[in-house]
Amino acid sequence: MTTLVSLVVSYGLVLVFANVLAEQLGLPIPALPTLVVAGALAADGMLSAPLTLLAAVAASVLADFVWFELGRRQGHRILKTLCRISLSPDTCVRQTERHFERWGLPSLLVAKFIPGFSTVAPPLAGALRASPAAFLLFDAGGAVLWAGSGIAAGMLFHRAIDRALERLTSVGSGALVLLAAALVAFMALKWWRRRRFFEALRAARISVEELRRLMDEGKKPVVLDVRSGPALLADPRRVPGAEMFDVSEVDQRVKALPRDREIILYCT
Repeated sequence: MTTLVSLVVSYGLVLVFANVLAEQLGLPIPALPTLVVAGALAADGMLSAPLTLLAAVAASVLADFVWFELGRRQGHRILKTLCRISLSPDTCVRQTERHFERWGLPSLLVAKFIPGFSTVAPPLAGALRASPAAFLLFDAGGAVLWAGSGIAAGMLFHRAIDRALERLTSVGSGALVLLAAALVAFMALKWWRRRRFFEALRAARISVEELRRLMDEGKKPVVLDVRSGPALLADPRRVPGAEMFDVSEVDQRVKALPRDREIILYCT
């Protein structure tokens, strides 16, 4: 048996647990490829499929419950922290809130299939004071569906995956270098996009003090509160005189906005 495959077989369950835990804690290290490879090895009798699934579900639920408790303790502030460290901050919370507002806790069943949702949904559920027991039930169900689909795919296509592993093994350490380089390149691209986003955000942002000064000077800025329903429940504080504005209706409502006054958006 080749050295590379031996390592995967020897530390398969530990790798699965660590990879899933890291991804669900927010690190940009996708775990689905690991689950697929583990499924292929399980089909070849080198790993136990039930134990692999158990390791993946345990890691996922553990990480999610950490975020859930942080959401319960820190409220919506933890979501703001997540968006500061997220590699995709422009859609970090908005998309999650939209899904959560529509489906509630059952959305956790599919959260891990939606990029970004799996990390933000648990603290959002905590911030909205969801029942811990109900959260664990739906979160574990979603983890089983997500991890099980990856392992099942690996078992179904194990012959093709075996051939790919053989090619990687024949390359030797160079394959690991290429995989590491690809991961670094992916993170660098996301970081660059993140930096561009925040540069644009800083250029367009107004501080609380600046808004208060505009109001005190009688310039009557138009303040539009574009936060979602879950965000309002988690943090009901409002800017005085702000008008609720659903961003999904922006095309219909933007023409009615005044052109001779400053327009301020208050978002999550």
